[in-house]
Amino acid sequence: MTTLRTKSDWVSPPGPVESGLRVGLLGGSFNPAHEGHSHASELALKQLGLDYVWWLVSPQNPLKETQGMAGFDERLAATKKFNRHPRVIVTDIENQLATRFTIDTLRALKRRFPQLCFVWLMGSDNLVQIPRWRNWQEIFANVPVAVIARPGTALAALSSKAATRFRSAYMSPNRHIAVMQPPAWTMIDDRRRNPSSATHLRKNHTSRK
Repeated sequence: MTTLRTKSDWVSPPGPVESGLRVGLLGGSFNPAHEGHSHASELALKQLGLDYVWWLVSPQNPLKETQGMAGFDERLAATKKFNRHPRVIVTDIENQLATRFTIDTLRALKRRFPQLCFVWLMGSDNLVQIPRWRNWQEIFANVPVAVIARPGTALAALSSKAATRFRSAYMSPNRHIAVMQPPAWTMIDDRRRNPSSATHLRKNHTSRK
């Protein structure tokens, strides 16, 4: 019997894929990449015991307009140049998979790399608006989720629709969350919440012209 192959079966790994490695997935337009992305990734590496964080540069976020969005190749190149952390890997894997929605990306990555333990990373601002995402509840059903507290949205995130829906799956920050059976989610924080945002950086850049 021939097994049906899919596009994900042919995608090359962006980094090491030894069995049991714990990998955080941080998706976004990275338009542009900024210190907030670095802060979130370093916090996740430290508090969650991750081996790597993959930055998934999105070809096009379905919830964002194309106006003001730099081209994919430009964003990818700039993000690779910006990143300096040896355990953060910038990847175009969503472009290779031809996925546009987070749930589709997660399914494809789990199929392609079943030996890895994935954790979805997101800012608290995204937890507030995640009900707008396609099949958002299935994201929690597929992988553990770690929410990074961001200025102005941490409290709102904890009382959001998603937090309420998955209240029983919430846990204190845990270095073993990557190997836990979903749904499981947590919020990580430190004393210096980074306020950087791509929107703010673009506005500042435009105002200087």
